[in-house]
Amino acid sequence: MKIAVVTGASSGLGREFVKQLPYFYHGLDQIWVTARRGKRLTALAKDVRVPLRIFEGDLLREEVFSELEGTLRTEKPDIRILVNAAGFGKTGALTDISGREPKAQSEMISLNCTALTRITEICIPRMSHGSRIVNLASAAAFCPQPFFSVYAATKAYVLSFSQALGAELKRRGIFVTAVCPGPVNTEFFTVSGRLTNPWKKLVMADPVLVVKKALKDVRKRKPVSVYGCSIKAARLAAGLLPEQLLVKIEMMGKN
Repeated sequence: MKIAVVTGASSGLGREFVKQLPYFYHGLDQIWVTARRGKRLTALAKDVRVPLRIFEGDLLREEVFSELEGTLRTEKPDIRILVNAAGFGKTGALTDISGREPKAQSEMISLNCTALTRITEICIPRMSHGSRIVNLASAAAFCPQPFFSVYAATKAYVLSFSQALGAELKRRGIFVTAVCPGPVNTEFFTVSGRLTNPWKKLVMADPVLVVKKALKDVRKRKPVSVYGCSIKAARLAAGLLPEQLLVKIEMMGKN
């Protein structure tokens, strides 16, 4: 049985990956999806032409990992693609966020980094030549982000992890792509806080187009997928300019 595995599938880019995957992988028998909101996953199943198997649960808890790992061990599917899309962010000064939501920063690290790594570890043994791993990073990974500090740091981890893992798995014919979009018009900002930077508002992207570009890049075995000329330019600038200058430029958008 050939399957895809998608975390964070109930909303945002994760949901969009589930909807588009059948058009890029015609031989899929099932898509295994995880998210906290099971009712949303049930509703999503009606819009996808490949059957969904739902693993409802919170990736900050143990149960969903145990259920997924046990089912993989029992059924031994061939995972053709894993999409790690679960994650969240919070905007604001570190001390302000901690004062309002004491657990938010540590949970952000746990979900964006630890859970992503663990899901990847669980799935790799069920992957074969030609399989793909897609990790949702962010353009925030390209440089330090004041007032977005923990989120940007978690996405820098995802980008670095993805590139290193891709080198490790290349000889097995398994390819890893880190998807690094700028702001995307999803529910992300409902959780993270309102987007105030005028430049970032200007480059807000359509999730349908971001995922379509990502899947094309995955097919081409690209290690990094970046949507839009402005975000590509930002990545180039991040590689050329000193980090302290980049931090000052980021701070200008906060004033």
